Amino acid sequence: MADWNAKVYERVSAPQFAWGQRVLERLALRGDETVVDLGCGAGRLTELLAERLPGGHVVALDASAAMIEQARARLARFGDRVSLVHADAARHVQRPPADAVFSTATFHWVLDHDALFAAIAASLRPGGRLVAQCGGGDNLARIRRRAAELRASPPLARYFEGFREPWHYATPDETRARLERAGFADVRAWLEPAPARFDDAASFREFVVHVVLRDDLSRLPDDAHRARYAGALVDAAGGDDPPFELDYWRLNVDARRA
Repeated sequence: MADWNAKVYERVSAPQFAWGQRVLERLALRGDETVVDLGCGAGRLTELLAERLPGGHVVALDASAAMIEQARARLARFGDRVSLVHADAARHVQRPPADAVFSTATFHWVLDHDALFAAIAASLRPGGRLVAQCGGGDNLARIRRRAAELRASPPLARYFEGFREPWHYATPDETRARLERAGFADVRAWLEPAPARFDDAASFREFVVHVVLRDDLSRLPDDAHRARYAGALVDAAGGDDPPFELDYWRLNVDARRA
């Protein structure tokens, strides 16, 4: 998959930013801790986190080079209180270990959750906290079903041989089990509905093209194919009740490193 368009993501990711602010409220801080923002994206939530740590340090990590550069510009005012790390979340181990790991809208992009949680556990001091949210359960079931039907259609099937969705939407039960195996205690994991509604076809299209359909569209040979593919999904969403709504489900996680 091509790297993210970080500037566009920063502009269209209002749903992720709103969800992330509520997750950040769950992370109680004194203000002097070291916290890893795992999947910092363009740095909007990292900025809020750094403001809550006037005597602490934030490690802003992302697998996207474009996102890291976008975050670097936004976070420059914090100086050496913020470090930026371009790394795979399932392989990076923070040294020295952090007091907390905060993450939103990221874990579902990592296919190996066992490796992810092992790396997070290794990055936390004993007693350190994990507070996170990602897509889970039946996240985006409607557009995923429609996209699967399009990919299997005769005009397009040849472009999607061997295709695999780029996400892993875990359930609360499997997430609790994985976290406990990785060395976490006091584990809580739960799903909540978080439908995202868009005002019109144009805003819906921009969002799904740059966030939801990135992997699908990268398989198609030219702009004309990509426009027809996205257009079919936008048209279908326009007929929903309510129209132009994505059926997001968020998987919340709170846990403590044993």
